[in-house]
Amino acid sequence: MNAIPKAVREAVQPALTKSGEETADAQRTLAPVDEGQLRDSIQVTLPGQATPKYSQPGGSRVAGENEVIVTAGNSEVRYPHLVEYGTSKAPAQPFFWPGYRLMKKRAANRIKRAIGKAVRENWGD
Repeated sequence: MNAIPKAVREAVQPALTKSGEETADAQRTLAPVDEGQLRDSIQVTLPGQATPKYSQPGGSRVAGENEVIVTAGNSEVRYPHLVEYGTSKAPAQPFFWPGYRLMKKRAANRIKRAIGKAVRENWGD
């Protein structure tokens, strides 16, 4: 990370945040709604912040400097993986990974454009 100029790292933050929010919005749209708790548990964790305990995928952790984490679940909603993949008694209702795949290319392109623009603007600094 130290090889990347600070101005470039800072310039990419808005693109990361917007991409994370768009991905979360897509996942919320695809999430099945009974009482809305699962949909409402989908969160975007910004750099330096901790994800909710029991969130999927991966549980609680702190987002890195140039990282935005989208998670589903929290200490009250501990079943996103059961909805996503199904159980022996309930069919799968995928929402998390389809939402991610739907937005992945768009997010990558936005981030690449932000990096390219920041490099051009800060060339030689």
